[in-house]
Amino acid sequence: MKLLCAPASPFSSKVRMAARHLGIELNEIRVDTNAGPAVLIDNNPLGKIPTLLTDDGEAIFDSRAIMHHFNRLKGKKLYPAKDSKRTEAEVLEALCDGTSECLLSIVYERRFRNQDKQHQPWIDRQWTKVSRSLTHLNAEPPKFGKKLHGGHFALASMLGYLQLRFEGQWEADHADLIDWARKFEKHFPDYQAMKPQG
Repeated sequence: MKLLCAPASPFSSKVRMAARHLGIELNEIRVDTNAGPAVLIDNNPLGKIPTLLTDDGEAIFDSRAIMHHFNRLKGKKLYPAKDSKRTEAEVLEALCDGTSECLLSIVYERRFRNQDKQHQPWIDRQWTKVSRSLTHLNAEPPKFGKKLHGGHFALASMLGYLQLRFEGQWEADHADLIDWARKFEKHFPDYQAMKPQG
């Protein structure tokens, strides 16, 4: 299978880590979404990453759809079997993915608009959402059971993106989340190599 992805993308990182965890081999193809390459646009009308191209020629997107595809592919080993635990994992993944979207919105606003056209109230609103999410997660970091699940990978990739793009802006008040990332790395030793990279 081919994964259209980018090294800095938290959503690409989440999917790549989950695949490694499950023993799924991926041919990773780095793409620049701003350039709109044909391999991406022809397979995903949204032109977003990650996009998975299966051996059968099917295109699967977005990251959560890919994660659920992996779960079915590997005998339901990426999410808990018990309904209540699965819902818990899915809600964690949704929260972390939503937080990553807010972080990306801030990065894009600063990167693609001239400074005099950047809308600070928009940036502040996104950061308020990020701060609420981090406070919520720091108050009770997710536990590790016998197996890692999709929510764990979503949180790990989101924290990696924070470290990459927002270093020094969030760590002081979230020591428990930093500690959680250290614990995650013990469960998933490839974390440093596979978290979002600049």
